Amino acid sequence: MTALSVLDLSPITEGGSPAQSMRNSLDLARRAEALGYRRYWVAEHHNMPGIASAATAVVIGHVAGGTSTIRVGAGGIMLPNHAPLVIAEQFGTLDALYPGRIDLGLGRAPGTDQRTAFALRRNLHGDPDDFPRDVVELQDYFREPRPDDHVRAIPGSGQNVPIWILGSSLYGAQLAAMLGLPYAFASHFAPAALMPALDIYRESFRPSAQLSEPWAMAGFNVFAADTDEEGHRLRTSARQWTLALRRGRPRRLPPPDDGFEARLGRRERAMLDEHGACSAVGSPVTVLGQMERFVERTGVDELMIASQIFDHEARVRSFEIAMEAWPSRAGQGSASA
Repeated sequence: MTALSVLDLSPITEGGSPAQSMRNSLDLARRAEALGYRRYWVAEHHNMPGIASAATAVVIGHVAGGTSTIRVGAGGIMLPNHAPLVIAEQFGTLDALYPGRIDLGLGRAPGTDQRTAFALRRNLHGDPDDFPRDVVELQDYFREPRPDDHVRAIPGSGQNVPIWILGSSLYGAQLAAMLGLPYAFASHFAPAALMPALDIYRESFRPSAQLSEPWAMAGFNVFAADTDEEGHRLRTSARQWTLALRRGRPRRLPPPDDGFEARLGRRERAMLDEHGACSAVGSPVTVLGQMERFVERTGVDELMIASQIFDHEARVRSFEIAMEAWPSRAGQGSASA
């Protein structure tokens, strides 16, 4: 059965504030937990006016501290921005505080623009092999300590923090398969290589101490409402936000705009349709059909649902509709990952 999980970009809305975004994230996490969602992830993005989760480990602690059973994690940490030891300590601390509930998803993108990446790292020179080496180094910090270890992650050493590889290309699929790790594809915003990546991951997967069989997750947008018309109206916030980002003018998440679609040019519409190809939009019946077709096509073990909706209660309702439409298929699965 395909499990359902939540990807929360902690949207900062026009007229809102980061503080309100954090309160909304905790409220959504509590309600997602009650609905039966498997996990709740937040993502590392920097210098983004509309995203409040830059300090990702801090936000995870905020959400985990206000919930009790749902898994909470990073979707993901952009590892090139950090020393592996620092991430091992952060997530070892989170696991010590909330044992058995913390996930660590890793990506190799900066999660921002080049200037901000330089401000984060102070050095943009790197080797293509750095990311795999850093992942392996991070794994090493979580293994059982040995007497000859000169550097340990404390907390972290000997703790069971499941690691995921995130990606939007074939690279991450190959790495996840080689290391025997669960794989999450960012099809909610970059769907082009989804099927080839899943094929490579499944065909090349090597069992590991963490995972005996491949476990694939795919990002999927849901804009669910009582009617198809209202679902499409709610989606205009996300499409406005995406268009501004592509134009190099990122902004806070705007309210719905009834006339937005009519003002789009052909190229803009095509870009937005491609960007949001992995989406369900509309009434409960419509959304269920779109979710079913996506799962049948991809065979993924888990859907990570994103829902960039301006109004908080409408956003919560979208997640409610998705789960209510999916109860017989939303099993918890067999992997702790």
